[in-house]
Amino acid sequence: MHVTLHKNGSILTLHEEADLRFHAIWLRDNAQDSETRAPGNGQRLIALRDIPKDTHISEASLDGDTLRVTFEPEGKTVSFDITWLKGHAYDRSCSPARGWLAPDIETWTSHMQADVPTGQFPSLVQRGDAFVDWIEKITRFGFGKIENGPIKEGALFDVVDLFGFVRETNYGKCFEVRTEVNPTNLAFTGLGLQAHTDNPYRDPVPTVQILYCLESSASGGENMVVDGFACAHRLREENPDYFDVLSRYCARFEYAGEDGVCLTSRRPLIELAPDGELIGVRFNNRSLAAVTDVPFSEMELWYAAYRRLGEIIDDPAMEIVFRLEPGEAFLVDNTRVLHARKAYSGTGTRWLQGCYAEKDGLRSTRDALHRANLEAAE
Repeated sequence: MHVTLHKNGSILTLHEEADLRFHAIWLRDNAQDSETRAPGNGQRLIALRDIPKDTHISEASLDGDTLRVTFEPEGKTVSFDITWLKGHAYDRSCSPARGWLAPDIETWTSHMQADVPTGQFPSLVQRGDAFVDWIEKITRFGFGKIENGPIKEGALFDVVDLFGFVRETNYGKCFEVRTEVNPTNLAFTGLGLQAHTDNPYRDPVPTVQILYCLESSASGGENMVVDGFACAHRLREENPDYFDVLSRYCARFEYAGEDGVCLTSRRPLIELAPDGELIGVRFNNRSLAAVTDVPFSEMELWYAAYRRLGEIIDDPAMEIVFRLEPGEAFLVDNTRVLHARKAYSGTGTRWLQGCYAEKDGLRSTRDALHRANLEAAE
């Protein structure tokens, strides 16, 4: 490996099997020295305005796994870890296809039925290897189960405590899922529900949902989960125009089932980041309002695509089915994984408690564990 400078020091290139180019201003902004970053938390101590506009590199040298760079006109020398630079390289030869996924995301279909990510609650609360494995799978696959939990009201909060905090909504800190007379939401009846994401009418949408079983003697009521990302990819493979129209235009969602509540949002059914990364799926036929953001010339195409996406979501080949028993729970990434429920009878009892949390806490817990393990290995 060697390093070269060009364009008057405004660009540095690491030469190895594949050349990696870095702009001088990017390197200066990402310097890890104690004058630029706080040693304790890594946050920047300076703003971009504090870095000269004409920043360039006057010298660069390699010493093992360390790159030393001198920036002018500051006359400041900074060291970079080569592994860190490779992990944060942005010099890519081509743009990924629309709908690409981050490397820590893995799609699934019914083939995972026998391998549902499952954690035993007594082991998870110890936060040992079993917890590390479980939370890694939750973030990778977007859902998971918990077994052998306490059978008590509010036990779902113990699940949230494993990784984050409850998000309170108009339903309260938690909501009851069992048959009601004159329910405010179809989820509180014995009807079967099509696979859906929850609360698409909120902005931002709750990103994690937990459902915890306390009673389950009624027949039926099995839970189902479907990977929305896998469905979106299948739609793209079948008909790229369908994928494109559902990702280019917003749908509208609304909920006004209670006095004083009128929640609305507009988001595409398939949400992409500006660079084409697939970052979200919203699908809820019960809460879809009149769609007005699609132009007249493409409305028929949008509805054909919407219908086909629904057919893919309903395909048993895409779903995983399981029954929750008392003391068991499941959680889903509500920006990705759809969940459903089969109808259950009016005899016996079925009582679940549900709540919402956020996946930033989930990912933060996972990443903090990774960092701690890396530091321990050094």
